[in-house]
Amino acid sequence: MLNILAISGSLRAASTNSALIAALAREAPSGCRVTVHDGLGRLPIFNPDDEGERTPLEASKLIDAVSRADGLIVSCPEYAHGVPGGLKNALDWLVSRDAAVAKPAMLVHASPRSLFARAALAEIMRTMSFALYDDVLEIALLGRKPPEVAGILAAPANRQAMHDALNAFAEFIRSR
Repeated sequence: MLNILAISGSLRAASTNSALIAALAREAPSGCRVTVHDGLGRLPIFNPDDEGERTPLEASKLIDAVSRADGLIVSCPEYAHGVPGGLKNALDWLVSRDAAVAKPAMLVHASPRSLFARAALAEIMRTMSFALYDDVLEIALLGRKPPEVAGILAAPANRQAMHDALNAFAEFIRSR
């Protein structure tokens, strides 16, 4: 059984990125379990002085979850042409750890307009030594209200796209 950790870079209650991550968890193919990490908003601001024995509990939970996972999926909004601070903060907690080294990772997006954040996030994750899967899943949810988002994500073509993306990512993980 492959264990995949999914993280949304958005803290909004009605986040399309979080909805996409939740839908991916529901579409996990047989042999895969996708677990959504929901602790992004509880992470303290990264401070290198707080590493080691002083690592805060929420940071330890994230580090352990990434370490245990066979792969990582990240869905990230774009704020002012960049990666949201909460997600960057989470990645900063992983920088000096082995959790990211050679960890397979896939990016998924809920907006076709997040090109700057997409590029920045890919650069950050490559620099951290994640093994970034080249294919990106994008399901356009930008500007949609929750009932519309649910309908779009439940559409057979999108469910199939999610299932296929997860299967391909699982093969990528297994091939490493």
